[in-house]
Amino acid sequence: MTEPEPPPFSSASSSVVEVEVEVEVEVEVDESFTLIPGLPKDVAALILSLIPYSHQARLKATCKSWRLFLSSKTLRRIRLRELCSQSHLLCIFPQDPSLASPFLFDRDNLAWAPLPTTPPNPHTYGLCNFTSLSIGAHLYVLGGSLFDTRSFPIDRPSPSSSTFRFDFTTHSWESLAPMIHARGSFACAAGSNNHILVAGGGSRHTVFSAAGTRMNSVERYDVGKNEWVELERLPGMRAGCVGFFVEKEEKSGFWVMGGYGEERTIGGVFPVDEYCRDAVVMQFNNSTGCGNWREVGDMWEQGEKVRVGKIVVVEDHERSGHPGVFMLDGNHIFRYDMASNRWQEESHVPKKTPHNSAFGFVVLDGELHVLTLLNAFDPQETRRKQHHKRAGTLYIQIYHPKKKTWRTLITKSPFPHPLDFNTAVMCSIRL
Repeated sequence: MTEPEPPPFSSASSSVVEVEVEVEVEVEVDESFTLIPGLPKDVAALILSLIPYSHQARLKATCKSWRLFLSSKTLRRIRLRELCSQSHLLCIFPQDPSLASPFLFDRDNLAWAPLPTTPPNPHTYGLCNFTSLSIGAHLYVLGGSLFDTRSFPIDRPSPSSSTFRFDFTTHSWESLAPMIHARGSFACAAGSNNHILVAGGGSRHTVFSAAGTRMNSVERYDVGKNEWVELERLPGMRAGCVGFFVEKEEKSGFWVMGGYGEERTIGGVFPVDEYCRDAVVMQFNNSTGCGNWREVGDMWEQGEKVRVGKIVVVEDHERSGHPGVFMLDGNHIFRYDMASNRWQEESHVPKKTPHNSAFGFVVLDGELHVLTLLNAFDPQETRRKQHHKRAGTLYIQIYHPKKKTWRTLITKSPFPHPLDFNTAVMCSIRL
């Protein structure tokens, strides 16, 4: 039995891209089939490789030879090595990925497509605060907080150690080795040599305003070996933090910022978070692979700020080891200066969010994308009245850090319910 074909992209507009390419390509193509009649197989493979990723799914149904080629690793090799061309896609997880399909968004073609859900677990539900990132042609979903029917009390969130990987070549999920320590709301980044680093975290769930556990454990995942290894622990307990990796020639660093550490109570009853004002960095020796933590110190003066907003990192290909670190706080965007350990105001979001809704913040192809919904129902009101309408129009404001300019993009949301950017998980993918 053959696997069902992935659903085609729904495109909001059509365009014709004219590309002139003069390259010589040697492609390993099965001699038993023909890609385009009348053309040499290497030329036909080159032509099919120019098709944007957003249109490949529906073209797979044309014939068997196209389906096999568009699902092969040869396609990615041609696009990456010979054409030096990749599709920059945005992946959005609206909620528990085992219950609701994540969607891919092709910005250049204004096209959306659903991905299959992760393998379900009959004992767990309500996964949130997980992390997603991409490495090559694979998409990873790590950890999170959930409810487990086997635990007591069942209304208390539990951390998850599960690790899933989606292969865009086979269009399927697989379960990987679980993390050594279960965690949600943790710092995570893709390091060098196909490694994933995670730090801190706990068991907090989105339905709780505080409480939950904190931890200081740190782990590194080896993609090739499919195994997790413990590293030196964080200097203190930390959850709700963000992480990013800075790679240099001799020493690289895994940065962990913000989050909450210790907990205090008001009147001995109501739990309140103590937010971290500092950053820490694990410096790796690239030759040995070993690292130690270094405390950077407070990023704000007393009375300035206590809570870190949403943080994204823009890689600078011209200056290796000097990424742009940006934070969205309300309608303001700040840039982090590593030399002074201070945040400096970069720009203002031109259009404020309606109905006090939250912004989504993500990097795509070196630009900052600020997402919000227009003509959307209030999520709490929607849950109360059990509306089943689409989430309205997705309004995207795009900021170019080097040009310091803004532009906008509008597209229809593909989700059946309003998208809550406070809980939605997003990551960018290059295919």
